Amino acid sequence: MITDPWHVSVLIPARDEQDLLPRCLESVLEARAALAGMATCDVIVAVDRSIDRTYAIAQTSLGQAGAVIRIDAGIVGTARAAAARLALRRKKRTSRLWLANTDADCWVPSTWLTDQLRLAESGVEAVAGTVDVDSFAEHDLCVPQRFRSTYLLHADGTHPHVHGANLGVRADVYVRVGGWAALGTAEDHDLWARLQANGARSSSPSHVQVITSGRRVGRAPMGFAGALAAHNEVSLEA
Repeated sequence: MITDPWHVSVLIPARDEQDLLPRCLESVLEARAALAGMATCDVIVAVDRSIDRTYAIAQTSLGQAGAVIRIDAGIVGTARAAAARLALRRKKRTSRLWLANTDADCWVPSTWLTDQLRLAESGVEAVAGTVDVDSFAEHDLCVPQRFRSTYLLHADGTHPHVHGANLGVRADVYVRVGGWAALGTAEDHDLWARLQANGARSSSPSHVQVITSGRRVGRAPMGFAGALAAHNEVSLEA
């Protein structure tokens, strides 16, 4: 008998993502369904300064499975933090609340949440996963090989990367280190560094992966889209 069950809150910032958000939410809801018997789960979308149909799409797609909030920051760290605040208000038992973060242009596998929760059950307090790219259509032909050859994965199944699109953390530890900072770029590295500095038990498993869009221009300045686009410039210089 489970006397102290887990709850998982999936947190998604979204800004003008009407085209890719439906794919994201469909995959997240499939991962949520796979948690049946392991944990309860809700999905929180923080729609930040959108002018398209992102808010309406999120409301329709989620129904009773979560909540959609509006903010007007234009800062991804602020949007992530707003979603986390709502999750914390809804579930007070923070030691059994897992915050699973992804992005609106991502697709997650059905095992995404169950994999994280198994790590949480083992005592892991923070998880950094990997990303792959859905399409390189906007890039030069050599970019897929260049991206994959430079995206380091260790032989022991770990990796050195940190992505806000694939980062999970136990809520009490999240609160202890101060949560997401109001940063427009590198908010994920900032949070991960504070988790490490505060001695959080962390894991960086390569198999916990999400698929992100290969768009050349992203929402966050100097974010993943920019790093991916830089491979085109290297190709031109070579």
